[in-house]
Amino acid sequence: MKTIFKIATLTLMIFAVSGYGFSAAKAENLERGIIGPVGSNVSWSGYSVIAQVPGAGLIPVTSTTTVFYLGFTAGAQADVSNMVLYTTARGSSTITAVTPITLGNISNPMIDLASATVCPVVEISTFNPCIVRLDPTKITLSALSDYYLVVYFTASDSNNNAIGLTAPQFQQSSLRGSYESGDETRLSVGGSIPSSLSFSNQPYCLMYVMTD
Repeated sequence: MKTIFKIATLTLMIFAVSGYGFSAAKAENLERGIIGPVGSNVSWSGYSVIAQVPGAGLIPVTSTTTVFYLGFTAGAQADVSNMVLYTTARGSSTITAVTPITLGNISNPMIDLASATVCPVVEISTFNPCIVRLDPTKITLSALSDYYLVVYFTASDSNNNAIGLTAPQFQQSSLRGSYESGDETRLSVGGSIPSSLSFSNQPYCLMYVMTD
């Protein structure tokens, strides 16, 4: 198992709100996101990070778009091979829809964590995590469904061996997460979310699910 380390301070939310461009007047949470300190879980080359957005935890906010925010705590560049959102009926593992997730209109972005335009505080850490806003996805989340955001980090990649992902220290969020070795972004409608996954923990990488 991976080791979590370096507990951050409660200033995370201050940075999230003031440093990363959230629009307090416009954006709303669709699910209770991460609040409080985070640790860092490192070395993700060849791993899929799977975050569950349970329908039971959705806040009754109607939005025709859904925006995911990812958190990074170390590294200079994250190389992503693919990103998808799986939809299932609530409580079911059978996939009913597969929705591409993009950053800069592509599903396999290279995220420059050393760029001040991407990470305003360039020396990222658990104290200064970099929160990356993915492109808005035209999907309205429903309490009758569960959702699984999957990000696959390119295998045999030295950049991904150095990246750190946020790992919340407290069980305060409705979001849940797991990870799996190999590419789990190629499942099809009618397939199943892997039964080997356990979603009893807070998510790696996924920080917020919002309207904007």
